[in-house]
Amino acid sequence: MPKTDTILSAKSLHYFLQLIDTMNYTQAAQILGITQPALTQQVKKLEHAIGAPLFGQMGKKLYLTEAGKEMETAAVELLNTINGVVSDIQEYTQADKGNISVGILNSLQSNIFYQFLGEFNKKYPDVTFTINYFDRKELWRRLDTNQVDMAIMYLPDNTKKEDTNLRHQYNYESFYDDKLVILTHKTTFEAGESYPVSRFVNRKWVAYPDNFYLTPLMHGYFGKKNKPIIPIKIGSTKELIKMAENSDYDTFITQSYYDAHRYEIDSTNLTPIYLKEEHGFTISYVYRKGKLEIPRMQNLLKEWEKFLDKHQNFSKLLNNYLLSQNFIL
Repeated sequence: MPKTDTILSAKSLHYFLQLIDTMNYTQAAQILGITQPALTQQVKKLEHAIGAPLFGQMGKKLYLTEAGKEMETAAVELLNTINGVVSDIQEYTQADKGNISVGILNSLQSNIFYQFLGEFNKKYPDVTFTINYFDRKELWRRLDTNQVDMAIMYLPDNTKKEDTNLRHQYNYESFYDDKLVILTHKTTFEAGESYPVSRFVNRKWVAYPDNFYLTPLMHGYFGKKNKPIIPIKIGSTKELIKMAENSDYDTFITQSYYDAHRYEIDSTNLTPIYLKEEHGFTISYVYRKGKLEIPRMQNLLKEWEKFLDKHQNFSKLLNNYLLSQNFIL
C-alpha cells in the first residue's frame, strides 16, 4: 500500500493544482519557483500514490484524466480544510483576530460595556463580537458549556454555588456596585431615603418575570411570610416603568438603570427610595479560567481594565466638577 500520508502533502497538492492552472510544466515550475524536473517528480509521486495517471498528453497539450479530475476535487477540498485549520489556529493564538462571544444578563444596564466595545473595535478591528442576552440560568449554562467566552452579570447569584464553582472554575471581577431603587407612588416618602420593607407589605407591584435577577431578590427582602404582591410582570425595564407611571403600582429597578434614565422617569408620579434591608450587589464579568490561554481574551481583559480605570477617573472628575458648580447628582 503506498504511503499516502507522506506523499499527499500540502506541497504536492499545491504543485498539482498549479499545473492544472497552466497545463504546462515549464510555466508551472516557474510560478512555483522550482525546477521542471522537481515538479515532474512530485506529479509522478502523486500518480504512484493514486495508482493511476493524473495527466494525459495529446501532442504537446496536457489534459486531465478521469483520475486527475477526481484528484483535483479532492485536492481543493483538502487544501481548503488545511487552510481553514491553520486560520483557526492562527486566530486562537493571535491577540488581534478572532471572535469573542459575550453573554449579558437580560435585566442588566450594559451601556458602559458598549462604550468599551466601540473603543476596542477601533483599536482591534479584526476582533469580532457576538453578544446575546440571557436569563441567569441560561447564562450559567452557556458559560458551563463554553458557548460564551465571557458573561456580564450580577453577583452574588444564588442560582450557582459560588464557593465551589466561581472559586475553582471561574475568574470573576466586579466593576460596578449596584443596588435596588424603589419607584413608589407613596407621597409620604422622601426621595433618596431608606425605608423598611414592612412599609410595602400591602403595596402592589409591576415587576420583572421570576427568572430575572431582581424579582427573586425582592422576594428575599420580603421573606417567606410576606411575599410581594405582583399582578403584572414585564421583561422590559422601559415598559415596566411606563406601566408603573400609568397605574398605581410601584416598581423596582437597578441604580445603574435609574442613573442612566432618571430624567426620563416621571418624578412627579414616582419617588425613588431605598429599602433598609437592601445590601447591594455588583455588576461583574465572569469567565472560565481556561479562557486566559486565548490571547485575544487576555487582550480584551487588559483593555477592559484600562478602560474601567479611565472611566472611573473621568467619573470622579465629572462628579467633583458638578459638585463644585452646585449641581445635584
